[in-house]
Amino acid sequence: MNYMIRRSLSYCLVLGFSLCAVHLFAQKNQPSNGDQQWKQIPIPKLPEFRPPEPKRIQLANGMVVFLQEDHELPMIGGTVRVRGGERSVPATKSGLMDVYGEVWRTGGTKTKTGDQLDDFLEQRGAKIETEGGVESTSLSWNCLKEDFDDIFPLLADLLQNPEFRAEKIQIAQKGLYDGISRRNDDPSHIAGREAAKLVYGANSPYARTPEYATVAAIARQDLVEWHAKYVHPNNIILGIVGDFDSAQMQARLQKAFASWAKGPDVEKAEFKAHPAKPGYYEVDKTDVNQSNIQIVTTGITRKNPDYYAVSVFNEAFGGGFSSRLFGDIRTTKGLAYAVGGGIGASWDHPGMLRLMVSTKSQTTYESIQAIDEEIADLKKKPIDDEEIKRAKDSILNSFVFRLDSPEKVLMEKMGYELYGYPLDFLQSFQKGIEKVTKEDVARVAAKYLHRDQMAVLVVGHVSEFDKVPSSLGTVKKLDISIPAPPKGLIPEQSEPQ
Repeated sequence: MNYMIRRSLSYCLVLGFSLCAVHLFAQKNQPSNGDQQWKQIPIPKLPEFRPPEPKRIQLANGMVVFLQEDHELPMIGGTVRVRGGERSVPATKSGLMDVYGEVWRTGGTKTKTGDQLDDFLEQRGAKIETEGGVESTSLSWNCLKEDFDDIFPLLADLLQNPEFRAEKIQIAQKGLYDGISRRNDDPSHIAGREAAKLVYGANSPYARTPEYATVAAIARQDLVEWHAKYVHPNNIILGIVGDFDSAQMQARLQKAFASWAKGPDVEKAEFKAHPAKPGYYEVDKTDVNQSNIQIVTTGITRKNPDYYAVSVFNEAFGGGFSSRLFGDIRTTKGLAYAVGGGIGASWDHPGMLRLMVSTKSQTTYESIQAIDEEIADLKKKPIDDEEIKRAKDSILNSFVFRLDSPEKVLMEKMGYELYGYPLDFLQSFQKGIEKVTKEDVARVAAKYLHRDQMAVLVVGHVSEFDKVPSSLGTVKKLDISIPAPPKGLIPEQSEPQ
């Protein structure tokens, strides 16, 4: 025991002398001008970004396939994306794609129930999932390489022969009913939902919400008809990633889907925005002590040539801890729990220009005025060179982490295919960001950010707000009450209060 104590004391003495030596060395070598040493480290230029490229092929029946080999693990996974979603559904059956996206998988096929699929997959540690969306609908899977021969026939069967069993439809509808009854619990969710309605219109597929009546109107035949209309090989993009040989996989796919005939061409659903008039809108939520504020209007698409300059502006103005909104409104003025936003850019329809603030109830309108001042200051004090450099560095340095795996690259390429973008958009994005100048950022800020064309939404406890400035004019109250379900649809105790 004495030996162990002596050895421990010796280690402590050595460690202490070492730390002292390091400290003295650091002091001795401190630059005389007081600059920190890390600032003297040269920063090399970022190497050219070259992610692994998937192989693109097109089968005779029109199915587009991306194959991405990744031999790191003995796994094979993938995603099927079907062109079409909630955007192709009438407002009277809002929620159809939520039900479809669940029951496509849980309803099973004509030969296997969804429960039988569960047991089959569980025994192999595999998964198959389906999901409905606004613009596309997807089926994805993941399994061990050795089980792919067992899993792949199930995928093909689900694509071509789903059953949409009635009892699973009822379960999916019940889940939506529960969600409807709770949709006004979270103020941030209310703010996001109602802001989208102000930008796109209440009946837009990008803003509308399922109601008891619209979900109750969904029948099995609706799912069958949607599947028959949209799920055809020439309306599908299939991506596979994992431990396989591309030539062998291509041959397998061609054989598996050779007999699956093309379907009719599907017209793309037309998109129209019906924005609300600029002004001030309030949702009174009396059980909270802070306000969620969103200042919104329509944004741009990613095909817009201004997309790169907008991306840099967004990062500099409201994109993070070093942005103007964060530094001025949260750090300096202490008004916000959270603040940020920018000019949104979506793939094939205008995104939302959205500036957001979360603040205590008593500083609600003071925070809105602070945002107004920041927008006005852009004319007097444009984003400067240092802010531009910091924003571009942030975008480019984090860019690689968006695509740091073969699977992420595959999904990105499938997105380009789905929305009709050039497949080298990934590489052009980096180059486009690098070319952005201070003048470009000032131009897009002046072009798209017009405060008098924006709607302001506040969700919070209205009676606790600070005084509304008389210059704001009339503040419109929004009704977010949930329409009652059709009589007898759900038990009395489940109905919203």
